[in-house]
Amino acid sequence: MSSAGLAWTIARRELRAGVRGFRILILSLLLGVAAIAAVTSVRDGISKGLAREGATLLGGDAEMEFTYRFASVDERAWMEAQSLALSEIADFRSMLGYGAERALTQVKAVDSAYPLLGSVGLSPDMPLSVALAGQDGVAGIVLDRMLFERLGLGIGDRVTLADVSFVVMAELIREPDGAGEGFTLGPRSLVSLSALRDTGLLAPGTLFESAYRLDLPDATDLEALKSQAKQEVASGGFRWRDARNGAPGVSRFVERLGSFLVLVGLAGLTVGGVGVSSSVCAYLDRKISVIATLKTLGADRRTIFLAYLFQIGTLSGIAIVAGLVIGALVPALAFPFIRTMLPVPVEATPHIAPLVEAAIYGFLASAIFVLWPLARAEHIRPAALYRDAFFGLRGWPRWPYLVAQALLIAALVGAAVLFSENAGLVLWAFAGLAVTFGLLVLAGRGLTALARHLSRLSLMRRGALPLRLALGSIGGPGGEAVSVVLSLGLGLTVLSAIGQIDANMRNAIAQDLPERAPSYFVVDIQPDQIEGLTTRVEGDSGVSRFEAAPMLRGLITKINGRDAQEVAGPHWVLRGDRGITYAATPPENTEITEGTWWGPEETSPQISFAAEEAEEMGLELGDEMTINILGRDITGTITSFRTVDFSGAGMGFVLTINPAALSGAPHTWIATIYATPEAEAPLIRDLAQSYPNITTIRVRDAIDRVVSVLQSIAAATTLGAAATLVTGAVVLIGTAAAGEERRRYEAAVLKTLGASRARILASFALRALILGLGAGLVALVTGATAAWAVIHFVMEVDFSLSAGVALWIVLGGVLVTSLTSLLFSWRAMRVRPARVLRTAES
Repeated sequence: MSSAGLAWTIARRELRAGVRGFRILILSLLLGVAAIAAVTSVRDGISKGLAREGATLLGGDAEMEFTYRFASVDERAWMEAQSLALSEIADFRSMLGYGAERALTQVKAVDSAYPLLGSVGLSPDMPLSVALAGQDGVAGIVLDRMLFERLGLGIGDRVTLADVSFVVMAELIREPDGAGEGFTLGPRSLVSLSALRDTGLLAPGTLFESAYRLDLPDATDLEALKSQAKQEVASGGFRWRDARNGAPGVSRFVERLGSFLVLVGLAGLTVGGVGVSSSVCAYLDRKISVIATLKTLGADRRTIFLAYLFQIGTLSGIAIVAGLVIGALVPALAFPFIRTMLPVPVEATPHIAPLVEAAIYGFLASAIFVLWPLARAEHIRPAALYRDAFFGLRGWPRWPYLVAQALLIAALVGAAVLFSENAGLVLWAFAGLAVTFGLLVLAGRGLTALARHLSRLSLMRRGALPLRLALGSIGGPGGEAVSVVLSLGLGLTVLSAIGQIDANMRNAIAQDLPERAPSYFVVDIQPDQIEGLTTRVEGDSGVSRFEAAPMLRGLITKINGRDAQEVAGPHWVLRGDRGITYAATPPENTEITEGTWWGPEETSPQISFAAEEAEEMGLELGDEMTINILGRDITGTITSFRTVDFSGAGMGFVLTINPAALSGAPHTWIATIYATPEAEAPLIRDLAQSYPNITTIRVRDAIDRVVSVLQSIAAATTLGAAATLVTGAVVLIGTAAAGEERRRYEAAVLKTLGASRARILASFALRALILGLGAGLVALVTGATAAWAVIHFVMEVDFSLSAGVALWIVLGGVLVTSLTSLLFSWRAMRVRPARVLRTAES
């Protein structure tokens, strides 16, 4: 019989004894794989739903969006020639007025063809055309429920947008293209485009965007049509979207959140891997005499390695399959709730790809953590039959196993990079995980060495017997410090990092921003209104600061004559249109970092660009940049870089141009008002009455909407971290269960030597407390360090350690280890010493 055949025979016979000793291995792998399978299944279901319903979410097969203007006659003729049907809409923010009350709303003005796909749901139920037609010669308006509640509106009430009157006809229940619109600051209103066509709300230079949805023939090549449009329409001065990604904002959010949760799941799988390794070590410790006997009978190390690899591989395969089944079933049950939370289509059918991804992660993780103890089993010699093998497996594996383990780790990282769209996030996360893993191992070994040293000090007299026994057990051979600190520390580290990030972001929003951020943004200020508005605001004693600047919006299309995204990549500055201002002299507090500002007589277009963004995009002084503004291409030379601070939520422009370059271009002004809370309401009410066309955006409301998104993200990641902690608790229980036999032996010896039950139990409790405290403190340090990196380098705000989060992390470590350890310690105390010692002698 071949060595593989013999190994399988041995493995099969040992498997007949059941899975005793492997319960933690199975449960650890099952939880880790199930968590990843569930997350990837949800991510895949949402992504496939978005892809399937891309045209409906977009409102057509393709969309061309223009800033501050409508398409020209020729541009519209081009779109009509390509499509079966065309729908025109305009989107902007405005103040909805009802009596003396005002509320910010996101207005969508639509034509009679809207919506090309899907249907609008109204209450009371009626066709959209009837609702927008209005009554008694007044155009109709459809409002989101929030506006009804905020202003106390009812059907039939009269409201205004700027100075245009509307009658409230219905409540907006369903907007077919709502998910594709992205983030908005105000609730939605729907009106007829014809009712606003000749008003100041859509005048040249005002802040609105027009979009044209195209219903295309079935055989249309979307990529080819996009390229043709870029060449033939407005020199590419528009934004293109099509049905291949009808809701890009939602898609990016789901992908990034999914990637992050997969990384949290991999952290959980790593914790499970510690449990797998501990289970295999404990099992092989019990099999030392069996392995020694097999070697005595002539079995070579390859046969023994394969025999236990077959056993553990079979059980790991069962655990992975079970995890995949659970991971596939949980999302199916959760999809109804997901649909209510996210207004996007979700494909709830099972998907093979995410399950394959989770299976690969599970296989590689189990192989990594199983290989080490299996390779160390080679060191067991036949002489172990005649020596005390109490201290278990020792030594390092041979170099081929170390190389194999390195390759498996590389394969796991490579798989994560392959399956994620953010390779940088994956690599940094794995680097952080590796550092954390290493620190926890060092902390466990350091705790062992410290306990060994303290237990030998003369200070540990008879009165401190429980403490001396606890320290001696932690510092002795075969101690469980490393496995406890690892299994619990990883889960607590993730929770600590998330808790500190959440606490710091809340602190920044609650304390820092109100001191620096403006009370209101004011937009759509006409040039002939800015002087009077400035006089009114600056004359208010409650206003501490007022800033105003002319503003246009433009799309950066080319850098040095080449496509901008080809030169600078998908930088956020290039993803859409940007706010642009002009100034003859540097604004107050402007810091020029490189180059010089233009002179007052300069007529050729010149550009001052934000220094940090310029460095990220690889821009240099002298580069030429083409910006499409209101359908006109302006090519200017970058002559200076300057510092722009966006952290205070105030006014900041990435791009400033000399005034001569924008002469004659229609534009409006934007302003920021810093005022006391008492002065805000009367000031804004007065401005709304004097200048009904302007829009005021309360910064606190915008921040609250951002906070709600952050809270959703924090809740999702906290659930992922909690799953990691549950896995760590399972591993901890397994570690305690594996050490139960040792505790019985210790308790029996100590009872024989005269120690009371209370002292023995106290020593076990102190051991658990010390290990839990060590795990909690290490998790606090590593989690806080990770949180500091995110807060400092990504969020760019000041970091402060949250004492509340820190305390809960440390207490959590102590509580979990104490409960699990004492459970098995109490069971060990109930065994009679004679029975344990007689078994040990035999």
